[in-house]
Amino acid sequence: MARFSDASTPVVGGADPRRRVPTQARSRRRVESILDAAAGVVLRDGVEAVTTRSIAADAQMPVASLYQYFADKEAVLLAIAERDMAEMTHQVQVDLDAYHLKTATMTGIVRTVLNAYIKVLNRRPAFVEIYLRGRTNAAVMDYVREHIVAQAAALQELGLAFNLLKPDIPPAALRLAIEIGDRVLQVAYESDQSGDAQILTDGVEVITSYLNRFTVPPSDWQSRGTTTAK
Repeated sequence: MARFSDASTPVVGGADPRRRVPTQARSRRRVESILDAAAGVVLRDGVEAVTTRSIAADAQMPVASLYQYFADKEAVLLAIAERDMAEMTHQVQVDLDAYHLKTATMTGIVRTVLNAYIKVLNRRPAFVEIYLRGRTNAAVMDYVREHIVAQAAALQELGLAFNLLKPDIPPAALRLAIEIGDRVLQVAYESDQSGDAQILTDGVEVITSYLNRFTVPPSDWQSRGTTTAK
């Protein structure tokens, strides 16, 4: 079965040359401590004010030690985004697995995915600052664009697998649906750290209304299997 998480977000431009991926447990723990410290700096000072020195200071290590793993602050910010996006992708799949896709509606899928995003955004406030409010940073913006493309592909696969979307839906329509959802999240979290509930509710209606132009009529639904997406 199709999985929304099958089209995961690639690292921008492939493996990030600015970051050394640790293989030993001790090194992985040190990297996690760096990311946690950086998340704290982001929340305290904002994305643009983050420096490798401020991250190292909060991580209680020499800045030279930080450079063993990350070449610059952009590499740290992207590593936080990748870590938290992986958690978000997992949450989306868990929630979709609990939602019976064989009787799904487009509204139900959109609401389920958006609610999964909200759960992680509320658990990861630094991700809100980086992913939704930090787009003046070129590296972050490139990462956002890559993620949107990946999620458009995932939406197409899911919609076709469960006979919800018409096979001839234009790729541009899928991209626009994800862009709308992305903008809804930006507006909802612009000044509300928990997300404006009314904007999020209205956003589900807006996204669904647009996608319904490309959905298969209920009278044409075929069997969607007997299990949830795997």
